[in-house]
Amino acid sequence: MFVLTQQNTIANHFLAELRSREMQKDRHRFRHNLERLGEILAYELSKELDFQPAKINTPLGVSATNLLSKQPVLVCVMRAGLPFYQGFQTFFAQAESAFIGAFRGKPNADHEFEIEMHYAAIPDLDGKPLIIIDPMLATGKSIVSSYQTLLQYGMPSQIHIAAVIASRDGVNHLLSNIPYANLWIGDIDEELNHKFYIVPGLGDAGDLAFGEKI
Repeated sequence: MFVLTQQNTIANHFLAELRSREMQKDRHRFRHNLERLGEILAYELSKELDFQPAKINTPLGVSATNLLSKQPVLVCVMRAGLPFYQGFQTFFAQAESAFIGAFRGKPNADHEFEIEMHYAAIPDLDGKPLIIIDPMLATGKSIVSSYQTLLQYGMPSQIHIAAVIASRDGVNHLLSNIPYANLWIGDIDEELNHKFYIVPGLGDAGDLAFGEKI
């Protein structure tokens, strides 16, 4: 598991702005910071993908390098995932994409809920690296449900899950249900409140990026 804040980098500033109540008033800046963190995690994740030797003809000769042997499939969990996904797409510009509409259903009296999934547009996944992109990993239920849906479209060669902020419970839930997945996390918070929101977290990423839903 890779956690971005385990080392001091400029990414700390982007995360701090995402969390800041004052900075969150600027919706464009909030989306842009999600996108920038997507780019950073995409770069780090790329180190674990498979590469193969290649030769590039330049105007003056031939340059030897290593290039991706297979493009990943980027899975955007909508709607909050869209800006974060855009950062990954910037780095993996030739990748195929899948889109899943997964969200919390209405909570019961104990604030427990089921994951509802009303939309899925998914290419063939067989033998391809898969990157599931969702900025907030709270309980982990939506990602596990998304992954179960994805498996109907083929068996990926690798499973990567990227989030900006995760709860400790969410991380444990993923590791229990998808133990072979590689996790790429911006930061980990230790607490979920009684409504299963990450604390201190940053609030509702979808509402902050696009406006409150009714």
